[in-house]
Amino acid sequence: MSKQETPATDRIVDLPRATPIADQQLQDRVILVTGAAQGFGRAISRACATAGATVIMLDKQLKALETLYDEIVAAGGPEPVIHPLNLEGVGPAEFLELATAIDQHFRRLDGLVHNAAFLGELSPMSQFDPEIWARVLHTNINAPFLLNQVCLPLLQRSDSARLIFISDAVGRQGKAFWGAYGASKAAAENMMETLALELGKGPVRVMSMDPGPMATAMRRHAYPAEGPDGQPAPETVAPWVVHLLGPEGAAYHGCRTRVPV
Repeated sequence: MSKQETPATDRIVDLPRATPIADQQLQDRVILVTGAAQGFGRAISRACATAGATVIMLDKQLKALETLYDEIVAAGGPEPVIHPLNLEGVGPAEFLELATAIDQHFRRLDGLVHNAAFLGELSPMSQFDPEIWARVLHTNINAPFLLNQVCLPLLQRSDSARLIFISDAVGRQGKAFWGAYGASKAAAENMMETLALELGKGPVRVMSMDPGPMATAMRRHAYPAEGPDGQPAPETVAPWVVHLLGPEGAAYHGCRTRVPV
């Protein structure tokens, strides 16, 4: 795929079929990952650190973040940054505090991966709990919106920044009982396309990535009858996020990307 200067917002693009080589693609880069404590976020954080990035790990699970910090340091990666934050219950002030801390320590941000997500409940729309609906939308769409607002000035200081939304197939096509989660992912895809158009040819490249089914706690919660060995481990999928964060990711500005099956 050739590098594009304008976003192709109507496109769904399959990423390279071969697992990308992630070694040192992100040397000296600063990457913020939300939902970093477990599952796909944890795998993304480790893959970014292996590729040379300083990872700012955001999650509400402090002990899990501390364990991840130890794992990255023990593996020889750059010392990461822990930022405990519960996206369900925070507003503009908390996000501004985060951005101010990043500014003070790094002066810029080279990548932001919106990975954190709350599934909520699987329920018919007519019976959906309004409180859970609000929590899902706040975590999955309001929080990324607020985080984008405070982080875009930092991303624009980078010579080549990435803003990545981790997506899902239910954000492109509705699925019974997945109302709040599906609606939030559809909104995130639209937010990505809107930002790509607004940012145009600037240094920030915006895209989404559908990683496909993975063996995560969220997957087990959504499909309790599914066998434990039916889906790939998040660690096998994370290199594609590094691919998008690296030099070749600029070509996918405005694209809805997906990991090949």
